[in-house]
Amino acid sequence: MSTTLAAPEASDTPVRRRRRRVPEITYSVLVFVGLLVVWQFVVKVFDVSDILVPAPTAVADSLVDGFRDGSLITHSVVTLKEILIGFGIAVGSALVSAVLITQFRPVERVLFPLLILTQTIPKVAMAPLLIVWFGIGISSKVLTVALIAFFPLLINAVLGFRSAAHEQVEMLRSFGASRVQVMRHLQIPSALPHIFAGLEVAVILSVTGAVVAEFVGSSEGLGYLIQATNFTLDVARTFAVIVVLSAIGIALHAIVVQLGKWLIFWTSTPDAAGGV
Repeated sequence: MSTTLAAPEASDTPVRRRRRRVPEITYSVLVFVGLLVVWQFVVKVFDVSDILVPAPTAVADSLVDGFRDGSLITHSVVTLKEILIGFGIAVGSALVSAVLITQFRPVERVLFPLLILTQTIPKVAMAPLLIVWFGIGISSKVLTVALIAFFPLLINAVLGFRSAAHEQVEMLRSFGASRVQVMRHLQIPSALPHIFAGLEVAVILSVTGAVVAEFVGSSEGLGYLIQATNFTLDVARTFAVIVVLSAIGIALHAIVVQLGKWLIFWTSTPDAAGGV
């Protein structure tokens, strides 16, 4: 009797395993670097004015100068403070509202329609009113951030608390579990993936909210710095500020994603490349 050895499947070849081990971020970095090279080439070859589009090297120089003289650091701290405080208020109020809406039917009938009604008002239109009511200080910026970040998180939290299977809820109650125990042991774990999905959206919107509020009226912050550099036609510095804002948004989003991986580890699946 002759035996033949089966060829290894294509999916198990060493080459494919190595490809799977390459972090996906690597490809994004390569594409980004390629775009920078093309940008630099086009600006230099076609002699594009710095007032229209500065070269990446000019933006990098302005970025270094901004950190060296401390202006970017000072304004970044102000904007980051607005983002974090506003985001924290949005998270707290959204989670409390979601608990009340999902646990008490009268609250849902009264509160939920009002919350939806408030979201039909454009936040850009509300920002000038908040400036009038609370001044150009940090309070109006924090409230703008909180208003913009609140609703996405609320909707995801409500969906998350309601995602727990009705049969499981009834089973816990049949064993004498209280409303708080059902919430703690079943509904909160079921809601965490939805909540963190909302947090990922809300944290990015918080950056947008802070900049919008600073555009409307402010004497400090990265949004104010963008307006100031636009007025002086320092486009390279404007691009540098945008880079800083992007870095803040990416960093905050990465923190939320990492926290989600730590807290809802049971939803992650093993990497196929890490098998035997």
